[in-house]
Amino acid sequence: QVQLVESGGGLVQAGGSLRLSCAASGNIFSINNMGWYRQPPGKQRELVARITSGGSTNYADSVKGRFTISRDTAKNTVYPQMNSLKPEDTAVYYCRAIVNNYIYWGQGTQVTVSS
Repeated sequence: QVQLVESGGGLVQAGGSLRLSCAASGNIFSINNMGWYRQPPGKQRELVARITSGGSTNYADSVKGRFTISRDTAKNTVYPQMNSLKPEDTAVYYCRAIVNNYIYWGQGTQVTVSS
């Protein structure tokens, strides 16, 4: 079995920063894309950022220039650094990874940005 364990969510004031992390563990033979999605209240889940095994990244337009995703391949961990947070970034953030050619999701972590 494979698990994705997330940490780092919480409450922050607008303009502040948070760093999330997502660690994959279990019977891992290969990890392709790792990334983060979010689901704001009353809205659909959307891509925030993702990074491939080769290090290529892509970001949602709404977070470009503010969020940076990085990956520690040895630890099977991905880190989104979120700066200049805005109230509209408030959402449940979910880690997603393609492990052994299957898609796995984390349990979600709440990020709340107060104005």
